Amino acid sequence: MSLKLNLVCENPDLHDQFEVIEEETNKDSPSNLFIKGPYMMAEGVNRNNRSYPLHELEREVANYNENMVKPGRAMGELNHPSSADVDLERACHMVTEMTQDGNVFYGKSKVLTTPCGQIIRALVNDGVKVGMSSRALGTLEESGDHSTVRNMKLVAIDAVADPSYPKAFVNGILESKQWVLAEDGKYEEIYDNFEKAVGKLPKKEVEKYLLERIMNFINKI
Repeated sequence: MSLKLNLVCENPDLHDQFEVIEEETNKDSPSNLFIKGPYMMAEGVNRNNRSYPLHELEREVANYNENMVKPGRAMGELNHPSSADVDLERACHMVTEMTQDGNVFYGKSKVLTTPCGQIIRALVNDGVKVGMSSRALGTLEESGDHSTVRNMKLVAIDAVADPSYPKAFVNGILESKQWVLAEDGKYEEIYDNFEKAVGKLPKKEVEKYLLERIMNFINKI
């Protein structure tokens, strides 16, 4: 049975603890800029009335470190996109480490020399506070006055405006986006796939084609 997942974007409430570190290699090379601070927080109810079980974050951070950070693939974008993929053209930083201290997960990211990375550097040089915010897929389990995120799949850590200003963020779950975890382990975006299928109508047997796509869409949601 397929698992239906929503895109969830969160920033930790420990927003005043981010620091910017500039490291010089030598006088002939440009300096490297790093952003360091709390990337994710488990347990408790955050400002979006959601809670993350500690074991879920521990599992996902361990997977992220092993499969993304160590191979040098843990890139994040400038602001949250409405996608479960990382667009390399919008990559602005690369997570170089993530560690756990109790229920808080701290990270360190190297600002890239990409166009979006240069925007981050310029913002920092102009005194703008930059924070980090997680992007993940997961299901919501309602419990009283808050919801608990289950079946979490960490997608990326994105660079965002100062998290001390909640209005600068994507507000919680992007309800218009939903993914399905298929039996082969791949994520399928239900609505986008349906829209693409309808946009490619064949010249013959149009009604049969549409009926098949509509039934497939209904079965997935």
